[in-house]
Amino acid sequence: MNKNLSEKNGKISPSVTLAITAKAKKMKADGIDVISFSAGEPDFRTPHHIRKAALEVIEEGPIGYTASAGLPQLKEAICHKLKEDNNLEYLPENIVVSNGAKHSLFNALQAICNPGDEVIISIPYWVSYPEMVKMADGRPIFVETLEENGFKYTPESLLAAISDKTKAIILNSPNNPTGTVYTEKELKEIAEIAVKHNIYIISDEIYEKLLYEGNHVSIASFGDDIKKLTIVINGMSKAYAMTGWRIGYLAANKEIAKIVTNVQSHATSNPNTIAQYASMEALKGDQEPIKEMVKAFGERRKYMVEKINDIDNLSCKMPKGAFYVMVNISKLIGKNIKGNSIGSSMDLAEYLLDRANVAVIPGAGFGADNYIRLSYANSLENIKEGLKRIEDAIVE
Repeated sequence: MNKNLSEKNGKISPSVTLAITAKAKKMKADGIDVISFSAGEPDFRTPHHIRKAALEVIEEGPIGYTASAGLPQLKEAICHKLKEDNNLEYLPENIVVSNGAKHSLFNALQAICNPGDEVIISIPYWVSYPEMVKMADGRPIFVETLEENGFKYTPESLLAAISDKTKAIILNSPNNPTGTVYTEKELKEIAEIAVKHNIYIISDEIYEKLLYEGNHVSIASFGDDIKKLTIVINGMSKAYAMTGWRIGYLAANKEIAKIVTNVQSHATSNPNTIAQYASMEALKGDQEPIKEMVKAFGERRKYMVEKINDIDNLSCKMPKGAFYVMVNISKLIGKNIKGNSIGSSMDLAEYLLDRANVAVIPGAGFGADNYIRLSYANSLENIKEGLKRIEDAIVE
């Protein structure tokens, strides 16, 4: 490596999900009829009242810089949301608004990690978690989870991973890529471990509104002890179909929030002002579009799971949240499909894109090479056609 460049950042791996999505988009731009199951964003337009609020502030409102940690009015709205939805009492000083939930996660790790600190991450994991830990000079410690256990941490697996260097546990419920949702009992068990060992919980709750049964529970709601140790991560992208607006936020104890604010003040300053005003309308305004979106996702989820389990050599579990299905492809690994050797999830993803014009995400990007991830953030028509193409491509 060039000695004049950063060795640490030179070792950061590119996002597999973004790479596959980019290739699929290029094929589409070249006029190829590609159906993509790779998207990590709702296929719905941002609701009209949110877009209207943005236009109004562009025409008539203040659109200059705001405070680095976000508009005071937006932070108040976030506090109200956390109290109403999650039974969490925070003050504006506990809230930092950032450039998307991904930025909030990055900031959280920058705020708590010292060189050599260990951060526990479950496999399968969202692709950016390990790289973010490395960028914070931390060390990712992976915990294998089992499909038959719903891809969840167990108390035993967590305890086995904890050392005197453990700084934090990353918890993502509802989960990307698995759709897993932890029960209240399971969350309480994790909270007890964190409190006993004085370990931070980074609770990524960006998919909280995309649930198909029951209600979302935040691990921070189980009392002051776990709340002090929890950094709640959320944002506008998934629930409100606002992926391009880039507004995320975290809630944490004031010491952590202060460090995050200071880091952000030098790194990016405030997040997009117009999007902040739009986010206020999203939080305060009509919530019916969320229900309509979740209903549509639920119908697609049901069809996708039933169809996948009807295709030879593929299987999956019913996800309880988010909009992803982890498809078990272990029966295809090591096979030769129509002259193509499938030795990994990447091989299968490339084969499906080249042969069937279908984009999927290889499980290798999530640390789980026996799987591929399919997103049902797509029309039911496209889902039906895409799954038919997959079946035709892999069934001899």
